[in-house]
Amino acid sequence: QVHLAESGGGSVQAGSSLRLSCVASGRIFSGYDMGWFRQGPGKERELVAAIDNSRTWYGDSVKGRFTISRDNSKSEVYLQMNNLKPEDPALILCAWRTFYQGSPYSPTEYCEWGQGTQVTVSS
Repeated sequence: QVHLAESGGGSVQAGSSLRLSCVASGRIFSGYDMGWFRQGPGKERELVAAIDNSRTWYGDSVKGRFTISRDNSKSEVYLQMNNLKPEDPALILCAWRTFYQGSPYSPTEYCEWGQGTQVTVSS
């Protein structure tokens, strides 16, 4: 069973940066897609960014501001969040893609989730 642990969230001012980390354990990390999703109150989970071993995918609202990366030797995936905006706050969750039947943007492709880390942005 996969265990995912996020860290790095916090409360910042608009225009600031945060770097989130997610460390995975319980399964060989390389070869699996990883994703970062956000979930606002009463909203569906929405992809922020995803990565396989050579490609990345981003939600439209974060393109050009956020960067996803991974270090397979450490079983970690990162999300560099720059120029944070007041509309960015949410619970940000790390996810391990389990199914490869659809789009990496769909939360139904992911079966393993972390507890999430909260990001708050003040204007």
